[in-house]
Amino acid sequence: MRVCVIGGGAAGAMNAIMLAREGVSVTLIEKNEKIGKKLYITGKGRCNLTNDCDNDTLFAHVVRGEKYLRSALYSFTPRDTMSFFEAAGLPLVVERGNRVFPASQKSSDVIKALVNELKRCGVCVKYNCVVKDINATEQGFIITTDNSVCEDISFDKVVVATGGISYPSTGSTGDGYYFAKKFGHTVVEPKQALAPILVAENVAPLQGISLKNVRLDAVNAQGAVVAGKFGELMFTNRGLSGPVALTLSSYVNRLSGVKLSLDLKPSLDEKQLENRMLRDFEERKNQDVKNVTRALLPERLNTYVLRQANISESKKVNSVTREERARLVKTIKNLTFNMTGLAPFAEAVVTSGGVSLKDLAPSGESKLQKGLYFIGETVDVDALTGGFNLQIAFSTAAACARDIIKRA
Repeated sequence: MRVCVIGGGAAGAMNAIMLAREGVSVTLIEKNEKIGKKLYITGKGRCNLTNDCDNDTLFAHVVRGEKYLRSALYSFTPRDTMSFFEAAGLPLVVERGNRVFPASQKSSDVIKALVNELKRCGVCVKYNCVVKDINATEQGFIITTDNSVCEDISFDKVVVATGGISYPSTGSTGDGYYFAKKFGHTVVEPKQALAPILVAENVAPLQGISLKNVRLDAVNAQGAVVAGKFGELMFTNRGLSGPVALTLSSYVNRLSGVKLSLDLKPSLDEKQLENRMLRDFEERKNQDVKNVTRALLPERLNTYVLRQANISESKKVNSVTREERARLVKTIKNLTFNMTGLAPFAEAVVTSGGVSLKDLAPSGESKLQKGLYFIGETVDVDALTGGFNLQIAFSTAAACARDIIKRA
């Protein structure tokens, strides 16, 4: 049996290796000069390749496609991913939040492990080769590329692992969507996921401020809380980033009219915060209010919050009214922003959307064209940060390989 795997990212490389280990003749076609370009930049160059968690935690971090992914994730777990790389000679470490990294802290070593396995298993890798078309025949498929060296090759089965459209500079330009549509598949509109959130308010003065232990909630147009997250946040010149903002982006990327509520002191309720403020005011009653509230907030954020509460920075503490104090407490507990959108795909960690799950079997095989498979980020699945998206890539690759081997 001859199989063509299109795309040398996490899913494509894993799929090719698993097939070749079972004696399948595999050709891996990669448009770049090397495999794993997106892997190289994940985890800030350290590559958080999975999460050493239990099944409940794993599924709780899937945003789209949880039911579809159950079979794949149960059959190839985070422990299986860890065993795969350790057997390939890559030592691993588990860090805070059960995130798994190469012990060397270098994503390049993850890629080297995959390259070595591809070579060891005899996978034929075609670099700098762009697939232009896939045509079905009675015998299988004909792959046409822009490279005369590997043009018009026939295969029994084809696996599309071309990724989404986030970080397009790595080669993720939505090629798989074109192939899917050609064979009649529905493609759910791709949206940015795990991306910085853009807001209408001018937050440029806050750029670079990083906060810990805050809570960010997303409220839809009907006033219901869609999602909330406690943790770290950072201001950009256009909006909000950091773990809590990136997480919320995956839940609001298909919504409009979203308001964000930032609680700067979630460990204190309004009454406790007011009591803390009263103590500070009593001790420094003759000072400017900005000099007293600076004990609660970073300087630039302190200035911003006072303005939002409509309190002059130079107002003396002893002249702050009860109503002004109440406004200040509410502003600190509910600093609001109006979301205008998300940062572009070039800044999004993953793509939400893709080939409709209704058109695919759990193995990734098309229900419309036998022998054609879609895996990884090409399909309409995505998860939160922490190694979960790469685990989806590896698990869907394994499910696809098992199905092809079983049929062979």
